Amino acid sequence: MSVFIIAEAGVNHNGSVRLAKELIDVAVEAGVDAVKFQTFKTENLVSKTAQKADYQKENMNDGNNSQFEMLKKLELDVTTHKELMEYCQSKNIMFLSTPFDHESIDMLEELGLEIFKIPSGEITNLPYLRHIGSLGKEVILSTGMSDIGEVEDALDILYKAGTKKENITVLHANTMYPTPMQDVNLRAMQTLGATFDIAYGYSDHTLGIEVPIAAVALGATVIEKHFTLDKTMQGPDHKASLEPDELKAMVKAVRNIEIALGSSIKKPSPSEIPNMKVARKSLVAKCSIKKGELFSEENITVKRAGGGISPMRWDEILGSVASKDYEMDAVL
Repeated sequence: MSVFIIAEAGVNHNGSVRLAKELIDVAVEAGVDAVKFQTFKTENLVSKTAQKADYQKENMNDGNNSQFEMLKKLELDVTTHKELMEYCQSKNIMFLSTPFDHESIDMLEELGLEIFKIPSGEITNLPYLRHIGSLGKEVILSTGMSDIGEVEDALDILYKAGTKKENITVLHANTMYPTPMQDVNLRAMQTLGATFDIAYGYSDHTLGIEVPIAAVALGATVIEKHFTLDKTMQGPDHKASLEPDELKAMVKAVRNIEIALGSSIKKPSPSEIPNMKVARKSLVAKCSIKKGELFSEENITVKRAGGGISPMRWDEILGSVASKDYEMDAVL
């Protein structure tokens, strides 16, 4: 099964439908499987007194620390959702969006969303989890900021609400933008898969593309990565996002790693079989040998090319009788 790559546009459209469509075009060009936005009603998501996160203050640098005012400008209405979904359909790419409140869950369900992505911040939100779990859809659960017990609790809620384990993929994540390398803890991704016997993947917030590529090598079936048109744009997430060329490079690398992982069976590959006769060695005459002589360490040796008697039969051949004459370097 191919790794499912989600290009996370998030709120990097800056509230513009034109920019959102440009982001979709970039995702299509890069060859990802889905492009994901964020669906929220600001009034339902944050209080008017909620402050921006430190990284948001730093990235926005607009002197306004209100999370409410920042998010209100980035909100997409139902008409815009329909327009973007139709645009994705015309471009043959899956539209996804993360809902952040009950009203948004209902809206995306009515719009026919195929997969529901639960963000890290909602992993301890029981009513929210129960709501999504009751839909019986495919679910991708991000686990940033959580410990193994909180992941277990969230999964139990989803199961009890009606979502089957085989329809859930758990994503290891770190909710810091950007994530320092020493905080990635990528092995925890495999711990999630082994502990809950569940499909797992990785949502990446590091700078660069090395870590998601490593995640695929460690068995990730889903990769999610933020991207933008330009890292220098004004907005909370642009700086920790990939630019178009970087997204394309990540997708190419992931697809190469998928191919390179292979079947797990250790045997000569089709491409190297022709080289066996060139690189391997055979038993050859060290000097001229007459018919009837015994083979010994004095008259036989090991040299390229292959195709003759394998040197692995050395002990068996020593002491046996030459059935014909051999010139020096003749293959036995």
